[in-house]
Amino acid sequence: MTVSYSAGNLQELYDFYEDHLKRVLLPFWLRSTDEEDGGYFNCYDNTGATLVSTDKYTWSQGRFVWMYAKLASMTTDTFSREERSRFLELAGQGARFLMNHCLLENGNCTFVMDKKGNPKRNATGDRYDSSIFADCFVIAGLSKYAAESGDAASLEFARTLYGSVMERFRSGDYQMAPYPTPEGYKSHNIPMILLNVTQELLEAEESLPAAAADQAGSGRLEHLRDNMKMFLHEITNHFMREDGVLNEMLAADNSRVDSLLGRYCNPGHTIEDMWFVIHAARKLGLDAYIPKALRTTKKMVELGWDSEYSGLFLFVDEDGGQPHGDLSGIEHTAMAGQIRQNWDNKLWWPHSEALYTTLLGYSLTRDDDFLRDYNRLHDYTFRTFPNPDESVGEWIQIRKRGGEPIDKVVALPVKDPYHIIRNVVYIIELLHGMRGAEK
Repeated sequence: MTVSYSAGNLQELYDFYEDHLKRVLLPFWLRSTDEEDGGYFNCYDNTGATLVSTDKYTWSQGRFVWMYAKLASMTTDTFSREERSRFLELAGQGARFLMNHCLLENGNCTFVMDKKGNPKRNATGDRYDSSIFADCFVIAGLSKYAAESGDAASLEFARTLYGSVMERFRSGDYQMAPYPTPEGYKSHNIPMILLNVTQELLEAEESLPAAAADQAGSGRLEHLRDNMKMFLHEITNHFMREDGVLNEMLAADNSRVDSLLGRYCNPGHTIEDMWFVIHAARKLGLDAYIPKALRTTKKMVELGWDSEYSGLFLFVDEDGGQPHGDLSGIEHTAMAGQIRQNWDNKLWWPHSEALYTTLLGYSLTRDDDFLRDYNRLHDYTFRTFPNPDESVGEWIQIRKRGGEPIDKVVALPVKDPYHIIRNVVYIIELLHGMRGAEK
């Protein structure tokens, strides 16, 4: 049974999400820990029934650490002290696995490791450090773990890796597997991930009792805040438009490009970033960014919504509908292929992101448009994605336009807990605050 939001049922909705987290989502992942070598398994088929590989993608390992550290630090009484302690232990073993194995000699993270943590080349076989996103998720995971546990080694590792990432960002010398940005373009996903990662590291630094009093610590805090402001500006002044549309790719000089890559939008990705923007704006006291993020959230739900079958399309044109545009010079790029082949698929993660962002929008504004969007997203998501086989649990994450499951790879050959559990946890915490405000 699912529960939409309506006046007076906050407790019922809160209970629904707590039950879904505890009964449907977590049991699947709690049995996916590698007790022998450390880290976590998540190379499952789309049904979740079969582990198809024991490889460990650094990207996902960092996400696991973040997830367990967040579960340990929830602001509600969802879990007992003993359960929180267990989550922190699970985060810690993943953090140690990463610190012991993920770095290459050049200081970058390997994209994928074998079961024991040895680096492997990616599918193209060209290099080990094929994606800066792997580094970013390691920083996020270790930062969250350090903030909750006080582990100095994790925080120092995250600091050093963040410095490396920022050097690569400024020089433009980084890789972006599995979907590299073609030459002449710049991509929204870089300032987006760096905004989120910088805030995670900032909050870890702030968790140190003497951070603000110590001169070096104070300087680190100010540096991270300045970086957040830079990424907020980049997202809202360049990629976001006045009409609320956000284009995922621009020309390197920030101009618009009338090509497939210049016109396409990724509704779920943008909606995810809008809560990044809101969280960052509130953190920095820059509330002027919040209305812009809310406007874009509304617009991207509108553009992405499938009026025939419901749910959010994976990709749409900036004017809505199937993406289109000039393919000159980009026809054979991985991103163009992904857009053309999969634009009308329905994926788990955009819907989980949109659930949280629309509910957050409603909590901030009491705007009924957000409530309408939240409820139709909730109804679609929970009738479509949860695995009907309760003995397996979790969600079947990739669907055709009409909702039928597809056994295919999207981005990485993994089943990933990150988006669903992160957003369910944030929704539980948000509903807790909304309940308190109504008393």
